[in-house]
Formats: sequence, structure tokens, C-alpha cells
Amino acid sequence: MPRRLPPLNALPSFEAAARHLSFSRAADELNVTHGAISRAIKHLEEQLDVQLFERGTRSVRLTAIGDPYAQSVREALDLLAAATKSASARHSDKTLNVSTSDGFAGRWLVPRLYRFHQANRDIDVRISTTGRLTTFLADGIDIAIRYGGGEYPGLTSEFLTGEEVFPVCSPRLLEGMRPLREPGDLKHHTLIHDGFPIDWATWLRSADVRDVDPKSGLTFDSASFAVESAVQGEGVVLGRTMLVAADLAAGRLVRPFRQALTSASQYFVVYPPRAIHQRKVKAFRDWLLAEIGHSEISGATAPRPNGVRDEKGKA
Repeated sequence: MPRRLPPLNALPSFEAAARHLSFSRAADELNVTHGAISRAIKHLEEQLDVQLFERGTRSVRLTAIGDPYAQSVREALDLLAAATKSASARHSDKTLNVSTSDGFAGRWLVPRLYRFHQANRDIDVRISTTGRLTTFLADGIDIAIRYGGGEYPGLTSEFLTGEEVFPVCSPRLLEGMRPLREPGDLKHHTLIHDGFPIDWATWLRSADVRDVDPKSGLTFDSASFAVESAVQGEGVVLGRTMLVAADLAAGRLVRPFRQALTSASQYFVVYPPRAIHQRKVKAFRDWLLAEIGHSEISGATAPRPNGVRDEKGKA
């Protein structure tokens, strides 16, 4: 029997509007007018003889019928996009597009990536660090490393590792006229900031340090630059386990004391469910899990004077 299909040219407009819950944002994404989105959805509703959206003055929301239909349409479009990509991209198996943060890329992934190349010389890796949450098929991304809660609807999400946050500095700051020996000594040193939610105010409060201005010092938009500033001896930064692992292992950074906070966010490898059937995606995912399993992520801790306790909290 012939398939009963909806007006196919209306489906991208409907899916985008359902995902954004906004006709205007859907129009921006698809590079069409608000009116074009509205007409496409109205035509779809007329053909189906159902109401897909409840329209308010400044907002829209999916109806009880529209919500599950939107999920099914999204899955169908993803399958169609994947099939089209596979059919049209002659050399797609040779290029792997990876999305991650600039900090994770610069401080953890890139220094180890040569090992993936040694084992997979036929795969060319392209790293994207835009800072925007990728939509995979629309962005041409095959696999991503995300830092968050791990709940990503419609995607496969596999836990990589948790993370602690703790001060790190150049070994040079442990010497000199005002050596860094205990948390209170931070008042004599420059604090380095990178915009991470667990900031110096949070850490100083957990360490019961009251006479240090938590907002003073150097501020960077990039976590990678903030860590590099600490490596160069410019101050003390709140290091994150994965971002400072290599520098700690190499002795470029040390932990002057062990007080640490456990981040509520964790690292996950994320990809569309069907993507794992591509050899390049599976190869990178398997390598990533193995590499993290073998990484030295605890790092080095500087000798501590008697009486300084280890503390660990949660944020």
C-alpha cells in the first residue's frame, strides 16, 4: 500500500518550531521568514486535521498530539539526514568532527590526540570549540565531549569521569619570601579566574579563609589560558582535574594544599544513537574511554606543613 505522508517540505519548519517553541527562532535557524514558518505549520495542521500548537500572544506550546508527533518527526529527519550524509559524502568515513570545550581540547585532548592518530591513521580529526551546544547533524558534528549532568534527550550519553576543583600553581610559588604553604597564604598571591561556576569565593569559603578578596586578580574567558597563566607563575588558579592533569604529572603545576571541591558536573561522551555504527565514531569513543581510564588525573601535591587537614566538599 502507498504510504500516507504529510507535506514533507513543512516538516523541517515544524520540527524547528517544536524544538525552540518559537516560530521566530525556527525562522532564524532555517533562514526563512516568520510567516513562512507559520504558513508551513498551518498547512501541516490542515493536512493532518489536528492542532499541533497552542498559540499564545507571545509564545507557542505543543499540544498533546503535537508533542509526540514532534519527537517522531525529529527522529525521522535525523535518520534522513544521516542517510543523506552517508550517501553523498564520499570521504565522510575519513573525517571525524569532534565538539568539545576549548579548555578540555587544549589541556587534555590535544596533548594526547597523537596516540589516536597512531592507531587510526586513516581518520582525520577536526576539533570544534565554539562553546555552543552542538546539534550534531545540523552542525556536521559526529561526536562530542560534554561537561554537565549527562541528560541529553535523543542522544547516547556515556559517563567519562567526574572532576574535582582545587588550587594549583607553579612550583616557584612554593619558594621565595612569601611561600604558599596554607590557604591563608593566598592573600600574598594573585588569584586567577576563568568564569567557572565553582569560583574562588566558593573555594575560600569551604577552606574557611576570610581575609582574601575572592574577586581580585587576573580573569580570562578561556580556561586554557587561565591554566597557562598559572604554569607561567603568574598566580594561583582553581584547577579542574581533567584540565590540569598533564601539567601536574609533568611538574609544571603543583597542588599547594589538598582542599578540594567536587563538581556537580561531569564529563560525558555524547553522540546520536546510530552514529556508533560508524567505524570512525566507535574508534574515537573506544579510544577516549581507554585513554581516560589510563590517565593520571590525581596529580601532584606539594608537601604540606603539619596541621593542615585534607578537606573535600561538594558544589
